[in-house]
Amino acid sequence: MSWINARRRSPVAGYAALLLGLALVATLYSALTGHAAGAQSTSPTQGSAVGQALFQANCSSCHGLEAQGSAEGPSLVGAGAAAVYFQMSTGRMPAKEVGAENGQKPPSFNEQQIYEIADYIASQGGGPAIPTADQVSTAGANTALGEELFNANCAQCHNAGLSGGALTYGKYAPGLNQATPTQIYTAMLTGPEAMPVFADGAISPQAKRDIIAYITQTRSEPNPGGFSLGRTGPVTEGLVVWLGGLGFLIICAMWITAKRRDKRLPPGTEQ
Repeated sequence: MSWINARRRSPVAGYAALLLGLALVATLYSALTGHAAGAQSTSPTQGSAVGQALFQANCSSCHGLEAQGSAEGPSLVGAGAAAVYFQMSTGRMPAKEVGAENGQKPPSFNEQQIYEIADYIASQGGGPAIPTADQVSTAGANTALGEELFNANCAQCHNAGLSGGALTYGKYAPGLNQATPTQIYTAMLTGPEAMPVFADGAISPQAKRDIIAYITQTRSEPNPGGFSLGRTGPVTEGLVVWLGGLGFLIICAMWITAKRRDKRLPPGTEQ
């Protein structure tokens, strides 16, 4: 006991006790979290089990059997359910061409299947979740503030008329005339393709709802000026009107001169 008491009074004893305590806490933490992770991977929920089967049958050729990624596609661990929902609900995934920027097309899976695959990917590493109906609801939203936020953060790429447009390096910002509120919200959360991520720290959930309210209100407004040509903007619309009007005037001029030329032909002359 005297030997122990002598060692305990040593200045090094305090540091040794601290290191021992930290090692013990770390061991317990890793054991608990490792057990929880193991239970999740070996006993997934029913939704993620169905999603896993769908994923492995349709997506694993590019993203790997466990979503770990491959030479053909990136890892989806930590991508989150929101990213899966946006990419699959807009038809961008499954991709037709590996390594290319995929445009919007009709989705290959129904809503339930997309949620099941998203649930499986979420079980692999968390990430942004799919917003609920209440989270994307525009009830009580401030459309005036939404317009300011849209013009400051979105109009440069998606156009003030929501029609989208070309970006650098061959990329393209899609139009928003057909996007659903959930698709818009998940796009802001995940930043697909060239779009930056607008996390809740950058644009709050309420501000996201304000932007969605402005978009949905804008695309439902009538066009007092007549046919809008898909809201492609004043430059394109003016060009179409100019070329169309100029072409019409040329046709009228040709028709008038042809009629006058016919009147000047001598009697009996064949055309």
